[in-house]
Amino acid sequence: MYDTILVPTDGSDASAAAVEHAVDIAHTRDATVHLLHVVDVGTEMSSAASGQIAQQVSETLEQQADDALDDAVSRAEDAGVDYERVILEGNPDTAIVDYAEDNAVDLVVMGATGRAGLTEKLLGSTTDRVMRSTKIPVLLIRE
Repeated sequence: MYDTILVPTDGSDASAAAVEHAVDIAHTRDATVHLLHVVDVGTEMSSAASGQIAQQVSETLEQQADDALDDAVSRAEDAGVDYERVILEGNPDTAIVDYAEDNAVDLVVMGATGRAGLTEKLLGSTTDRVMRSTKIPVLLIRE
């Protein structure tokens, strides 16, 4: 039933809990888990000027993506679960939905809250937008 599971992670406690659940499900179903981090370059980079500042912001975002995925990969490896490690750039909810549809994902596992800022509070969460934008089942995990 669940051969391909997608778990987007931003390194937050909520996404770590989602990774744990996704890995557990993948382990029991002999499924592959896709560990995804989306770098929201448009929003993050628009606040930076240019030149050296933009370079520093880009490096920081890349490091955050690596840190979030390193932890998720470690959990998958410890459980003996097959995984794909993916970093994308773009709008997080759109990138998650597009990736899920392009990769025949059977289940998306997401944390209930993540690294939300003022924009997220005003416009709604990435999780909420993903749930409303796909027909793929979304499992919501609370910390």
